This record gives sequence, structure tokens and C-alpha cells, in this order.
Amino acid sequence: MSMFDKLNQVEKRFEEISQRLYDPSVVSDVERYKELMKESKLLTPVVQKYKQYKKAKDDHDQARSMLDVGGLDREMRELAEAELADSRDAMEDCTEQLKLLLLPRDPNDDRNVIIEIRGGAGGEESALFASSLYRMYCMYAESMGYKTEVLNSNQTELGGYKEISFMVAGDGAYSRFKFE
Repeated sequence: MSMFDKLNQVEKRFEEISQRLYDPSVVSDVERYKELMKESKLLTPVVQKYKQYKKAKDDHDQARSMLDVGGLDREMRELAEAELADSRDAMEDCTEQLKLLLLPRDPNDDRNVIIEIRGGAGGEESALFASSLYRMYCMYAESMGYKTEVLNSNQTELGGYKEISFMVAGDGAYSRFKFE
């Protein structure tokens, strides 16, 4: 099965889910509705990127047909060639992103994550570095829309941390922080 066959199946499933979400019997079944909403949320980025790819392909085909027909003045030919190059680049970019979006997801990706930072050998300097790391992770988490909560900390006199444990909560937090 090619990547585009898989994308057509994903798009068809997304449309099916979208239709079912308006069905009163599904709306009244809270658990089923939540399952469908979660699946819809997972499929949305793939379907959006696939639609971008299809639009770029249509633009590419139109520019190619204009150039193949011929009879264009110099200015129109240049515009068609520019559109051909732009759409080819857009198709390549979308294809690479679609390959990443189609990779299987880790089932834990939507969970929260607990991060523990400990100052190593180095006394106060390592504690200050641990404090900087904590602030960096918190600012990154907030910029991504996640919430942070300190679970345990052991602060030094100069404002560093000998150790700090904190939770990052939000959809996809584990996927963002699992390699940290």
C-alpha cells in the first residue's frame, strides 16, 4: 500500500468521523463521542497537510498544462514556470511532513510527564545550573500551552536547586518531553 493510498483512507475515515459526530445517537453516548473526538483530533493534522499537498499538486498540474499547451507570451510563461517550481517545492515539503505524520504514535504521547532535575557534583554552581534548567523547561512548557506544577524541591541559599521534581500537564506533554 502506497503512502497516498493510506492518506486517502485517513481522509475517508476523517470524513466518516466528522459525519458521525453530528449523529444524535453518538452525541448522546458520551464515551463514544469522546473516542471519536480524540480520533478526529489525531487525524486532523494529517488531513490538513494532505489537503495542502493536493492543492499544490493541482497547481502543479495546471501550470504544467499551461506550459504544454503553449502559445503563452513571455510574461505568462514566466508566471507558469514560477508556479510550477513553487508547487513542486510545496509538494516535496508536504510529502516529507506527511511521512512524519504517518509514523505510528506512542500510546503514551498524550500523557503528562514528571521531570526531575538534580544538581550534580559542583555544589552551588550545579544547583544554580539546575535552577536555570528548571526555568528553561517551565518557559518552554508554557510557550507550548502546558501547565507546570512543582511536586518536590530542595532549594539552596542562593536560589539554586539541589533537586526539583515537577509535572508538565497537557495534551502531548509526554511526546514533547520524553527524550529529556
